[in-house]
Amino acid sequence: MGTMHLLFVTLSLSIFTTTTNAHNITALLSGFSDYSLFNSYLSQTKLDGEINSRQTITVLVLNNAAMSALVAKHPLSVIKNALRLHVLLDYYDAAKLHQITDGTTTTTTLYQTTGNAAGNIGSVNITDLKGGKVGFGSAAPGSTLDSTYTKEVKKVPYNISILEISQPIIAPGLLTAPAPSASDLNITALLEKAGCKTFAALILKTGVLKVYQTAADKGLTVFAPSDEAFKAANVPDLSKLSNADLVSLLQFHALSSYAPIGTLKTTKNPFTTLATSAAGKFDLTAETSGDEVTLKTGYDSSRVATTVLDSTPLCIFTVDSVLLPPELFGISPSPAPAPVPVTSPTPSPNKAPTPAVAPASVMSPPAPPMESPVVSPAEAPIKAENSTSDSSAAVYVEAPALLKGIVTVSAIVIVSVFLS
Repeated sequence: MGTMHLLFVTLSLSIFTTTTNAHNITALLSGFSDYSLFNSYLSQTKLDGEINSRQTITVLVLNNAAMSALVAKHPLSVIKNALRLHVLLDYYDAAKLHQITDGTTTTTTLYQTTGNAAGNIGSVNITDLKGGKVGFGSAAPGSTLDSTYTKEVKKVPYNISILEISQPIIAPGLLTAPAPSASDLNITALLEKAGCKTFAALILKTGVLKVYQTAADKGLTVFAPSDEAFKAANVPDLSKLSNADLVSLLQFHALSSYAPIGTLKTTKNPFTTLATSAAGKFDLTAETSGDEVTLKTGYDSSRVATTVLDSTPLCIFTVDSVLLPPELFGISPSPAPAPVPVTSPTPSPNKAPTPAVAPASVMSPPAPPMESPVVSPAEAPIKAENSTSDSSAAVYVEAPALLKGIVTVSAIVIVSVFLS
């Protein structure tokens, strides 16, 4: 019974996880015209996907005037990093800002997760200045608190909080960092350094590199298999492919759009690849489990391993396996089900063996009625014990679906135990 109870709890928690809806930052800001420019750049830089994929987060928004000053002279890649510094990986609302232990704290931002923030460049200092004022600034040594808390815009405790601040938080060197054109980047050098020399050699030999470079300025995402991936037993002999099929295979490893990790995590629809044409769909879908993203081809799948480059509008990832499209390799064969063993009772030495099939004239007696009929979960009434106020609605949960799922699992477990 202990094992069955643990199974029930595990399944119930799994259902709760899958029925919890993530927040949508652009939808939350859509009702505030003062932040329309900030909201627009969240979409343009695909930063909205990174925000939506986080469970607990605080967004420090800038009004249109303050945002205009930030975006006036900088490319999207620089703007994106600047905005990442305004996304705190913790929950802060107005009350919490004035209750900071010792009056000051340092918190991590999305910029720190890029791997490009040395030292404390990717962190923000928050200090209670008393008298109702709270200051924000870069946590880098020597930085000042140039920005202050203005007001609370919206919150869903303790999931997401949106606070307005007076002006941008600028980390040293953030706005002056060079932003090379995507087409000028040495893609093969980046791939070789990331352990994808075989893939780099193939795109160079076939001319697919030029296709990548042409698409890069408008939007490109590359999934590069590691050198070990090409040694896997399931990888076909690429030397037997025609040049056209090899080109299609390599183009299948790139999306015709900029899709950073946050976009992969939050997009449910299939992604179009560079191989897509009238000859076939050649699309990919992404599935998320925690922080892990798996690409599905329709033939096989592969985990997204590392981010080599994320510089709007170009993104390069490494993947654990070569992506094989069904348009070239057919549908992945499913293993045949194992035969069900047939057991025959040992015949008594004094009796003739019982025939495998009873004669047609012999009728089986009707089964006795069950003493306690099992009620279907759908028929069982569900009564809410307590009402939930707006202030306690910290996470959007589809309660009917949640209860129905838990009751269904409970019924299955109970029936299984009863029958055993």
